[in-house]
Amino acid sequence: MRSNLIIAVDGPAASGKGTVAARLARHYGLPFLDTGLLYRAVGLAVLDAGASPDDAEAAAAAARRIDLSALTDHERLTGREAGEAASRVASHAEVRAVLFDVQRTFAAQAGGAVLDGRDIGTVIAPDAPAKLFVTATPEVRARRRWAQLTARGEVIAFEDMLADIQRRDARDAGRGSAPMVQAPDAVLLDTSEMDIDAAFDAARRIVETARARQG
Repeated sequence: MRSNLIIAVDGPAASGKGTVAARLARHYGLPFLDTGLLYRAVGLAVLDAGASPDDAEAAAAAARRIDLSALTDHERLTGREAGEAASRVASHAEVRAVLFDVQRTFAAQAGGAVLDGRDIGTVIAPDAPAKLFVTATPEVRARRRWAQLTARGEVIAFEDMLADIQRRDARDAGRGSAPMVQAPDAVLLDTSEMDIDAAFDAARRIVETARARQG
């Protein structure tokens, strides 16, 4: 009987964790969930309703209406507005509680799954056999995100992008409910000096080591 291979990929914004996680999912033939899209969808839903992402009640109500099949507007979901709103709604314990079951159910699929986010290895799938914490320096992450957004026509100064990254890091690490933190048994992968192929290869070797331990 095949053991469930759950791969938990955590890390800060623009660290490369999403791209690494997606490639791991393709490599191992596993379903993949970018849990950040859930929070981005909630944040945008709150904004579209004319409410503030800082309004816990409005954010929780929006979270209850979210389903995975609705995460289709990828360009808007990956925009700067969505990222900022996501970081703010994610600070609400009520929102995290609503989305907890959605993520846990996805992780519990037969055969396993790959999930990336901020608290996968610590809260959503603490028993995952393979855990990675993907990071890079704030300057490198800001440069990556700035290049991505400007290529899509969004206008933002690099200095403002760096400030955004640093603000989100502080908010994600400092929130009272499920803060972003490296799980004690997660392997740190710093991609500051890596291209995506090198980062994926390093991640794959981490997962293979975990699979060997799992038997």
